[in-house]
Amino acid sequence: MNVVFPSLLDGFLLNIRLFVMTLLLSIPLGLVIMFGSMTRVLPIRWLSRLFVWVIRGTPLMLQLIVVMYVPGLMRWPIQAKSRMGAALAAFVINYAAYFSEIYRGGIESVSVGQYEAGQVLGMTRPQVFFKVVLLQVVKRVTPAMSNEVITLVKDTSLARIIGVTEIIMSADRFTKQGLIWPLFATGLFFLVFSGLLTILFRYTEDRMAFFRA
Repeated sequence: MNVVFPSLLDGFLLNIRLFVMTLLLSIPLGLVIMFGSMTRVLPIRWLSRLFVWVIRGTPLMLQLIVVMYVPGLMRWPIQAKSRMGAALAAFVINYAAYFSEIYRGGIESVSVGQYEAGQVLGMTRPQVFFKVVLLQVVKRVTPAMSNEVITLVKDTSLARIIGVTEIIMSADRFTKQGLIWPLFATGLFFLVFSGLLTILFRYTEDRMAFFRA
C-alpha cells in the first residue's frame, strides 16, 4: 500500500500532464487546420481536408507507433526526443484534427443571414464574426468539445503502447504481482477526473444558455 498508491498517483499525474499539454497545443492548432479547410485557396483546403481525413480514419494507437518509431526507421532528421514527446505529438495531431471539424461545423451552422444583417448595419465581416457570431459558435461547439475532452482523459492511457509509464501501466505492474485493487483504484482516478470535467462543462453550458441555439 505504501508503495502502490504513490506509484499510481505519479502515473496519473503523468496522464494529467499529457492531457493538459495536449489541450493547450491542439486547441489553437485545430483553429489553424479549420481555417485551412475553409480557405478559398484550393491546394491548402485540399491538403487540410486530406490531413483531417487521414487522422480521423486511422487509429490513435497506430499514430502513436508511427510518431515514435517511423522517423528513426526512415532516418529522418526530426525525431521524438522522448517517449513522452512522441505521445504528446501524436495526441496533439489527432485531437487538433477532430477539434478542427468541430469548429468548422459550428461556424457553418450559423446562418449566412447574420453576416449579411451585420454588414447592412455597417459592420465589417470580422466585426460581425467576433461580436455576433463567435459566442453563438462557442455555445454550439461546447457539447461536442466537452465530449472530446473527456475522451482525451481516457485516451491518455494509450500512451503506454510506446512505453510511457502512465497510471494503467503502473497498475499493471502490481497486478502481475498478484494485486487486483490497483486496477480498481485506476478506474476511480479516471471516474473522479472525468466527473469533475463533466460538472465544469455543464456549468459552462448553463452559463451560456441565454444564447439561442
